[in-house]
Amino acid sequence: MRSLAAAAVVLTALALAATAASPAPAQPARTKPLVGDVERGRQVYGRRCSGCHSMVLNRSGPRHLKVFGKPAASVEDYEYSDALKRSGIVWNERNLDLWLADPEKLVPGNYMGYAVGSARDRADIIAYLKFMSRPRR
Repeated sequence: MRSLAAAAVVLTALALAATAASPAPAQPARTKPLVGDVERGRQVYGRRCSGCHSMVLNRSGPRHLKVFGKPAASVEDYEYSDALKRSGIVWNERNLDLWLADPEKLVPGNYMGYAVGSARDRADIIAYLKFMSRPRR
């Protein structure tokens, strides 16, 4: 009986030691969307996007004036990839962030070969695009 009790104590101690030694399960990241800065977004857009895009003119990329809230591939006089035409995406904060972070991952076969790695830059660009899409008085 005494050896059974001793074995139970040893097993309990081993179980506790194993639990203490193992790392706690990873908690899901609590990510709050970044709030973009419109003025900084204008500057970042000028540095990072204006080589291919403009607000009012199509270049090698389509114009962006009033793009926020519209379906992807909706600028009438621009030739988009078939993949983007079929995507069904609407340009909201989430989709723009995913697109800017990795266009090929979001829409394989699209024509955009450029990504914005910085979450801060993406949030600021999105704030600027949203601002430039607001109704004018």
